[in-house]
Amino acid sequence: MEHLFIVGCGAIGRRIASLALAQGVRVCTFNRGEAGIEGTRHGTGNLDDAATLRGLPTRGAEVVYLAPPPGGGIEETRVAAFCAAIPPGEEPEKLVYISTSGVYGDCGGGAVTEETEPAPQTSRGKRRLHGERLLSSWGRERGVPVVILRVTAIYALDRLPVSQLKGGQPVLREEESLPGNRIHADDLSRICLAALDRGKDGDVFNVSDGSCGTMTGYFNAAADALGLPRPAQVSMEEARRVMSPLMISYFSESRVVDNGKMLRELGIKLLYPDLGSGLKG
Repeated sequence: MEHLFIVGCGAIGRRIASLALAQGVRVCTFNRGEAGIEGTRHGTGNLDDAATLRGLPTRGAEVVYLAPPPGGGIEETRVAAFCAAIPPGEEPEKLVYISTSGVYGDCGGGAVTEETEPAPQTSRGKRRLHGERLLSSWGRERGVPVVILRVTAIYALDRLPVSQLKGGQPVLREEESLPGNRIHADDLSRICLAALDRGKDGDVFNVSDGSCGTMTGYFNAAADALGLPRPAQVSMEEARRVMSPLMISYFSESRVVDNGKMLRELGIKLLYPDLGSGLKG
């Protein structure tokens, strides 16, 4: 890799940029206004405003698209705007799209592989699936290899739910909480670069640490790591009265995400194969 372009460069993008810079890669970043990273070429713009997307440094670049989808609807309009902003002849060398395991929907705690048919029930899952399909179609039309990463919940010591814990937000009773998966932010960053290096056009990879646990267990472990009281636990009946619709949706969907393909084909050895090791730092 000679030139990396990170679209939507926030916490994960900064990690990716640091890794790439250490390898001598030329790095360009793009976001809505956060400061750039020393050693990179930084641009600002708004994926909701096409006029700010002219002159993106995509030609011959390896691209990691991290930008979140819009906040409403079921269409990924920001991906559509990004694709439309790239003139013929300015195509990237390859693109990795950060999607979500939420595209699989609620699987009742069952295992999912990349062969599992997507069936998102939430609008956020539908937006991500729409983004996957837009980019895949655009890549075929423009001759750009596209690799999709379906990422589980991201955590790290600097990405813990501090405000929720300090604010006294309750969680679902452990007995009612369903299984799910996570990935450490440092591992996700390494996986993104591995996908650019080893992923092939049309590849889809599930991204998780392979260790299953409940969201209630995650909040308890985060509280312990932060030295805060563990959150109160409520029944699902009470949760529907006191939790936000977004939190209810997180507690209502369950699946166990198989990461075997990622480990085999991307040659990944995880730094943090479970939550315990990830919270030790």
